[in-house]
Amino acid sequence: MQASFHNVVIPALGHVLPQEIWSSEAMEEQLHETYHRLHLSVGRLELMTGIRERRIWHPGMLASRAAASAAQALFEGHPGAQLHTIDLIINASVCRDRLEPATASYVHHLLSLPSHTQAFDLSNACLGFINAMWVAASQIECGLIRSALIVSGENSRPLLESTLQALQNPSLDRHQIKPYFANLTIGSASVAMLLCHRHLAPTAPRLLGGSALADTNACHLCEGDAMSDSWQMQTDSEALLHAGIALARRNWPIFLQQIHWKTSSIHHFISHQVGKRHQEQFYEALELDRQKDFSTFSFLGNTGSVALPITLSIAWGQQRFRPGDRVALLGIGSGLHSIMMGIEFPKI
Repeated sequence: MQASFHNVVIPALGHVLPQEIWSSEAMEEQLHETYHRLHLSVGRLELMTGIRERRIWHPGMLASRAAASAAQALFEGHPGAQLHTIDLIINASVCRDRLEPATASYVHHLLSLPSHTQAFDLSNACLGFINAMWVAASQIECGLIRSALIVSGENSRPLLESTLQALQNPSLDRHQIKPYFANLTIGSASVAMLLCHRHLAPTAPRLLGGSALADTNACHLCEGDAMSDSWQMQTDSEALLHAGIALARRNWPIFLQQIHWKTSSIHHFISHQVGKRHQEQFYEALELDRQKDFSTFSFLGNTGSVALPITLSIAWGQQRFRPGDRVALLGIGSGLHSIMMGIEFPKI
C-alpha cells in the first residue's frame, strides 16, 4: 500500500522520559547466578545490543497516564496548539490499561478533551504509532478531520521484572534462555504528536506519505502476552532480524518511488530503535549512509511503539533539522510489517 499527502503537517511533538534508570550492567548483576552457572560473560548484554541503559516508570504507572503526560508536554512546549481543536485522539501503545475500555478513553479523560473529539486505540506492536500517523493523516487529507493527536505510553517494568525472575530458574539451559534476552532491551517512555491540515500551521513540516508492506509468515517470531499482572514475551531474534531486513529491502524502493525521492537527497534517517546489530545490518542492507542516522537506543533501549517517534522528537528538540531537510521514518514491527514515511521541513 502507498499513500501521498499534500495537506498534512506536523506542528508539534512532545515526550516524557521516566526518571528511574536501569543499566545493562545492573540487570546482569541480578542474573549473577545464571551467568555463572551457564558460563556467560558479564557485559554481553551491552556488547551485543549497544544498549547501555533504559528508563523505567515507577511501579503502577498506567499506559494512559504516561501517554497523557507526553500530550501535556507537547501542549506546554507549544502554546499555540489548543486542546479544544483536536478532532481525533489515537492511542498507539502496545501497553494498555485494560482490555476495555480503550486506553484512548482514559487519555481523553485525563486531558479533558471535548466531547466532539473521537478516541480509539490502534495496535500493531512497535509499528503502532506510525500506523496511527497514516490513519490520522488519511482522515486529514480527505477532509474528515482538521487535526489529530497521537499518543503512546509504553511501560517495560512488568516485562523486565517477569523476565529477570524467569531467567533465574536453575533448570534453564543456554538454549532455553535465548528467546528471553530480547526482553532485556525493552525500555519505558511516552510520546505525543500533533497532526493537522496545513492551513492551520502553514510553516510546519509536511508529512508527504509513504509505503507499507507486510510479511505475516513471520508472525510467530516475536510473541508476547499478558499473564496476570506481568508480561511474557519470547523472540527468535536472529530470524526476526533477517526477516525484518528482507522486508525493509523490498519496501525501500517502493517508498522512494512513492514520494519521488532519491536516497542521496535524504538528509536524515530515523528508524525503529532495536539495537546496535540491527542498526548496522539494516543500514548495510539498504545501502544507507549511517552518518545520517539519529539513534536513541543506547540510553533508551527499545521503547516499542514509542521508539521511532520519540527519536524524532528528541532530534527535533536538539534542532537537528534545518529548513529544506528531508527525513525518512523507517518503521518496522513484529508481525511482520514495514512502514516508511517521509517528512520535509519547509524552506525559509
